[in-house]
Amino acid sequence: MSISNSTFKVAVVQATPILFDSYATLELVDAWVEMAQSDGAALVLFPETFLSGYPRGFQFGAVVGSRSEQGRYEWQAYYESAIEVPGPCTEHLSDLARITNMYIAIGVTERKGGSLYCSLLYFSPSAGLIHVHRKMKPTGTERIVWAEGDGRDLQCLRTHLGRIGGLICWENYMPLARMHLYEQQIQLYLAPTADARPTWVASMQHIACEGRCFVLSSNQFMRKADYPAEFQYTLHHLPDPICNGGSVIVSPLGEILAGPLWGEEGLLTAEIDLSATIRAKLDFDAVGHYGFRVTNISSDAS
Repeated sequence: MSISNSTFKVAVVQATPILFDSYATLELVDAWVEMAQSDGAALVLFPETFLSGYPRGFQFGAVVGSRSEQGRYEWQAYYESAIEVPGPCTEHLSDLARITNMYIAIGVTERKGGSLYCSLLYFSPSAGLIHVHRKMKPTGTERIVWAEGDGRDLQCLRTHLGRIGGLICWENYMPLARMHLYEQQIQLYLAPTADARPTWVASMQHIACEGRCFVLSSNQFMRKADYPAEFQYTLHHLPDPICNGGSVIVSPLGEILAGPLWGEEGLLTAEIDLSATIRAKLDFDAVGHYGFRVTNISSDAS
């Protein structure tokens, strides 16, 4: 799609992956991207770790001081379902972006050596895979699953759709990480997540207001029945649905343009005017005229 002005359509996907099966889930990605293309979207965002699914409920047999043999087999299954970057899955997604003439951003579990990373991949219709951001701080028990990224990939990408960047799930609660993106004049802020609490939507509205940017947040919808039969034993302590969604698109003034979507799969779209990110800075710019710098302040109270 050729963008001749600052107005175009964006989309977020709220869907159910096939847990522990990246290649089967990739077929679902094809269908959702084609749906977004049919709706006229120039950019589509998928949830955190859509390939090969967010392993909610798994403990991987880990407690402080010991690990179980069963947990090691659970880890092996998840490790083997992760994707290599670059690799066959990224080649497929590059082709998909080219064929549909769309930008695609998708959360994946990336396998590198003996470690896994929670990563956000960006694909351009003209250049394929253009960027990889690895989650810097996995939250809580996620640290058993994913290694930490080093933050060097926290960049905004200059594209013909504008300046695109983002953070993964609770990275969005890291003020300095957000500020780093604001300093790069981000316009399209992507926030794939696994957080299905109503408070997440409020956080997305806050970030949109704070950064004066469009915010796209995409989550999975997962029920207990969507887990493989051999892992149903991990679910006794979880509600159903396990993840209720909450995907949303927000304007630079914090107004909800689409969603939040709860309790089902679906595609959210919104027509956006990129120049609204400039108009919104008339009265607030966190890294400009509304910025604050502390200099030469002594802590000596004597």
